[in-house]
Amino acid sequence: MMIRNIGLTLLALPLAACGLAETAATGAAGAASEVEAAKQAQQTEQRVEQQVEAAKQQDAKQRQAGEDASN
Repeated sequence: MMIRNIGLTLLALPLAACGLAETAATGAAGAASEVEAAKQAQQTEQRVEQQVEAAKQQDAKQRQAGEDASN
């Protein structure tokens, strides 16, 4: 009876290991996805900052042109 239990336990170990490996793989894939999302968010933030800076420069040029025209 004890040998049978040991045999069943030995047969179940690979299945349990597969579950652990799958869990680890799923976690790694989720982490990689989060890293990619963070990179994309950072790129979006940089792009928006560049657009804001360009708009500020354009506004400054227009104000200067208006001041030059009124003088």
